[in-house]
Amino acid sequence: MSLALAPAARPTHPAVRSTHPAAYAPQPARPAAPVATAPAVHAGVATPAAAPSPAPAQAAPRVRAVPEGTEARGFVLYVGLDEAKATADGTTLHRLVEAIRNLTAEVAPSAETYAAVALAPEGAGGRDVDVVRLALQDPTALARQRESQGLSDDADRHPDGVIIDISRKRVLLDGEAAGLTYKEFELLQYLVLREGRTIDRHELIDGLWSGEDDVPNERTIDVHVRRLRSKLAHYQDIVRTVRGVGYRFDRHADVSIRQASTPSPDVF
Repeated sequence: MSLALAPAARPTHPAVRSTHPAAYAPQPARPAAPVATAPAVHAGVATPAAAPSPAPAQAAPRVRAVPEGTEARGFVLYVGLDEAKATADGTTLHRLVEAIRNLTAEVAPSAETYAAVALAPEGAGGRDVDVVRLALQDPTALARQRESQGLSDDADRHPDGVIIDISRKRVLLDGEAAGLTYKEFELLQYLVLREGRTIDRHELIDGLWSGEDDVPNERTIDVHVRRLRSKLAHYQDIVRTVRGVGYRFDRHADVSIRQASTPSPDVF
């Protein structure tokens, strides 16, 4: 690396030149003025002086999204978009669902997804997302609707009998939750939405385990049905075995089925 040296400074006015010998005598050394330390230069790169390290920031307190004593198991995203608006945007509801599923699988491969389309009568007013929340029986939306209509929560109480709540994914037996697993409820819902028809085991496998890695056999289906019946307790005969064929849902007088005005399909 070449280093250019600047020439020494000359007098600014050539006419001013002292002839006194003292002008050329050696002058005593003067104490150097304090100079601020400049950054060191290494191969043309300036290295800044080391700054004092900042004090470590205190970690912010963790904010829980759920009340104490509970745990988050997932979330629901309500999307308000009718087919006409989706077409105007150059897409379809199915493509939008698949895009969200693919993004979820990319970000969180262990996440499980379930999509259901919200159906409403043609020409239903209001914002799309509000219609969707009501159609899928969102508890907050229902509470606001009851409050706006001056209704109480008495209609949500059913002390005796069975309530199969399709929209809220729950089963109440004499007012108490049956505690079904996700797959047990899906099995019951599949039979309920096909009331009056006997469903064979192959259809249950194709309808509830399609695309899964662990596909059960016919004997496993019988095990699932047996566990479902045990949780239905003394109402277990609403799921009836048709020997040699499959299973059927039998509605009794003490069975109440709740869902949106139009049932949401099982598969989008």
